[in-house]
Amino acid sequence: MSTLHTAQPAQPFRVRLDVKVPMRDGVLLSTDIYLPNAPGPFPTLLIRTIYDNQWDRYLAWAVPFIERGYAVAMQDCRGRHDSDGAWEPYIHETEDGYDTHEWLGAQPWCDGTIGTFGVSYLGFTQTLPATLRSRSLRALVPIAGQQDNFGHFYVDGALQLHIALNFINMAGRTMQWGTRRLMNSEQLYRRLPLVSALDDVVDLPFYRQVIEHSTFDNFWRSYSLRDRYGEVETPAYFITGWYDNLVHEGFKLYRGWSQHARSAEARTQTKLLVGPWSHQNIGSAEPFGSISFGGQAAMDITAEHLRWYDRRLKGVENGIDDEPPIRLFVMGANVWRHEHEWPLARTQYTRYYLHSRGGANSLAGNGTLTTKPPADEPTDGYVYDPADPVPTVGGPILFLDDSGPWDRRAVERRDDVLVYTTAPLAAPIEVTGPVTLTLYAASSAPDTDFTATLVDVHPDGKAIILCEGLRRARYRESLEQPTLIWPGQVYRYEIDLWDTSNVFKAGHCIRLEISSSNFPRFDRNPNTGHRPGMDAALVPATQTIHHDDAHPSHLTLPIIPT
Repeated sequence: MSTLHTAQPAQPFRVRLDVKVPMRDGVLLSTDIYLPNAPGPFPTLLIRTIYDNQWDRYLAWAVPFIERGYAVAMQDCRGRHDSDGAWEPYIHETEDGYDTHEWLGAQPWCDGTIGTFGVSYLGFTQTLPATLRSRSLRALVPIAGQQDNFGHFYVDGALQLHIALNFINMAGRTMQWGTRRLMNSEQLYRRLPLVSALDDVVDLPFYRQVIEHSTFDNFWRSYSLRDRYGEVETPAYFITGWYDNLVHEGFKLYRGWSQHARSAEARTQTKLLVGPWSHQNIGSAEPFGSISFGGQAAMDITAEHLRWYDRRLKGVENGIDDEPPIRLFVMGANVWRHEHEWPLARTQYTRYYLHSRGGANSLAGNGTLTTKPPADEPTDGYVYDPADPVPTVGGPILFLDDSGPWDRRAVERRDDVLVYTTAPLAAPIEVTGPVTLTLYAASSAPDTDFTATLVDVHPDGKAIILCEGLRRARYRESLEQPTLIWPGQVYRYEIDLWDTSNVFKAGHCIRLEISSSNFPRFDRNPNTGHRPGMDAALVPATQTIHHDDAHPSHLTLPIIPT
């Protein structure tokens, strides 16, 4: 039975804790409801969470929502905290979300309109139910969410290891943060084979399923959004950061919603906000990494929610619909700017070709990057040893401590990292959009990885990571039908470094790093060619990078004219 609590006079709301909301199969989900101390009914804002519906972060957001005249409902997902049922990650969120929308919309204190909010998994609990089109759902604000979980756990065939293993924290009904802190993460990351790495720690079937399904198959497709945008009618305001582990998924969501949604309203009114943030610090101007973006990096995220909700749920003409749909932070210049499309229509895609005298290894090497195509040049080579992988330093990562714009010089001193750098720039160059590398390479292994990292080199030598990517060789042609490579044969690889927006200032240099590992963000390719995740063996591979007239390896940068 729910309990009615009347707040103290100083509090502008009433609280009903542990209201049991029924799902279609009879499972009851625990929902805390906060009502303004004012005559109703009210538009209602919903968060559905696996992290505890009394988490301080969202309670703090709820206060200004309630003060603006919104009711707030905070629900524990199925099988989490005070809710009944068994938690199967992601599986029930579509129907449970829709059933909750319908229940809320019928309550006497709700005016029949609903908005949703939340970060990460809580973004997925917003977007999935939108495909069922509850008559009450009018506005979404998914922050740092994903199109599907294949894109969350795998990047061009490589497992995001630090994400998969951190699901250890989600076993049971509550998060296991204490266990995570007590365990030796470095040893855990190195356990092989991956499929059984957690067997003596926790019984987590979902983790084993993630390892076993390394291609985009029905396991992932069954609750993916990539083919379901045409079922959506509700506008969404997507928010992410350049160093968010899900930034690439955020762009997929925005494109899918704005190009393929069922209603014209959803297509034309959906928005995207991208700041200089990581997954963990959305909206913050606090310095992280090796540089600062200044106070202008701050964004009042709750105020952005309210602008959106006031327009969508209350009909307030506050100008938000008159703004261009995309607002992004241009790093380097450290300014906010509105844009009309992504990629930008005025983009000048420019090739920067790899060059060397055959020794691009490390910062001490002779690798260069220019807009001049290569002619007759020697190859570059290195040995990738999965027992000694290149460490993750900075970038769009989630559970590691060094997320963000970190200095990469320690990594660039390794001989198994090839470094290609332009001369100092005579004038600023803005790079805004998707970044790709076309790489011609051979390996001694039947399967291996190639990584790429875009770096802004400051005059004092700091090498600040902007974005990065990886291509697993067996997935070079298809993520559904992998094929091995012939050792020694040259293949063309397209490596997606995701998206960025940065002004390389005059005196700075543009740098590209190439290697074959990024650990523990990604799992190590053992180079054996065996089924991914099932191997305990590790074999070194000799990698050869070609850059000549027949194999013009190049970085493609989306340059924005000034």
